[in-house]
Amino acid sequence: MKNLFKLSALLFFFGLLLTSCEETRDDMQTPKSIYELASADSDLSNLKAAIDKAGLAATLSESGSFTVFAPSNAAFSQFLADNGFASLNDVPNAALKEILLNHVLASKVMAAQVTTGYVSTLAKGNASSSKNLSMFINTASGIKINGISTVTKTDITASNGVIHKVDKVIGLPTVVTHALANPNFSSLVSALTRNDMPDFAGILSGTTNSPFTVFAPTNAAFSSLLTELNLPNLAAVPAATLENVLKYHVVAGANVLSTDITNNMNVTTFQGGTFKSTTTGGVKITDANNRVSNVIATDVQCSNGVIHAIDKVLLP
Repeated sequence: MKNLFKLSALLFFFGLLLTSCEETRDDMQTPKSIYELASADSDLSNLKAAIDKAGLAATLSESGSFTVFAPSNAAFSQFLADNGFASLNDVPNAALKEILLNHVLASKVMAAQVTTGYVSTLAKGNASSSKNLSMFINTASGIKINGISTVTKTDITASNGVIHKVDKVIGLPTVVTHALANPNFSSLVSALTRNDMPDFAGILSGTTNSPFTVFAPTNAAFSSLLTELNLPNLAAVPAATLENVLKYHVVAGANVLSTDITNNMNVTTFQGGTFKSTTTGGVKITDANNRVSNVIATDVQCSNGVIHAIDKVLLP
C-alpha cells in the first residue's frame, strides 16, 4: 500500500510537470500580432507610440495578412528633425496615420518573395480617391524602398503578417520621389534637373497645379530620341526645345488613371499643346508630329499625381 501511494504521488508529480511544460511551450509558441511585436521591441518604441497616436493599434492587432516596413527609433527621430517637429505629439494625427499606412502592404511578403517593382500601400494621397499610393521596391543592392529607406532586418513573423525593419521613415511619395527612385527614369531626372531648366523638381514635388499626370519616358526612350535627332547627349538638346518637350509630357490639374484613358481622347498638356490617346491593342499616344508611343507601365500613384511610363519621347 505504501509503495502504491508513492507511485501515485510520483505519477501525479510527473503529470503536473508535463502539464506545466506544455503550457510553457504553448505560451512560447503563441504567435504575437504585429502590434504586440512592435510593443515588445525597444527599438520600435517610437513606432508603437505613433501607432497608438494614429489609432492604428486595433488594425495591426486584428487577424489579417500585412507586411509592415517598421522604422527604427533613430529613423523616427530623423523624420521629426527633418520636418521641424519637436516631438511625435506635434505631428497631426491625420498626416501621421497616412504616413504609417504608407509603410503597410495588404499582404504578407517575406524577404525571399520581394522583387523589384511597384506595390500598393494602404495609404491614400490627395491626388486620387480610388487608387492607393505606390511603393517602389528596388532589390539591386539589398532592399530599398522609394529610393530612400533601406531594409535592415527581415522576416520578423507575426500572427497577422511580417515585419521588416527599415532605417528611414517612408514619406508620402511625390511624382519626383518616384522618378528618382526608379533607375529606369534616370535620363528623365537628368533632363528635368538640367541647370538651364525651370524648377521642375520643385513644381512636381508640390501641390500648385496638382494633381499631375506624367507620361514618363524611359531611359531607352531618351536614347532613341537622341539617335532620332542625331544628338550626342541630353546636354546637346537646346534649352527651349527641352523645356517644351518636358512640359508636353505633363497634364496639370488631373490625376488621369489608365482606366480614365479612352479611345481617341485629346489631351491638353502643361505645355499648351495636345496629343491623342488610343486604346486599341494597348494604350498608345500620338504626338503632334504623328509619332506613336506605347504606354508600357501604368498607374504609379503619387501623393500629388500619377505616372505612366512610355517607350518614346513625345515631341510637341
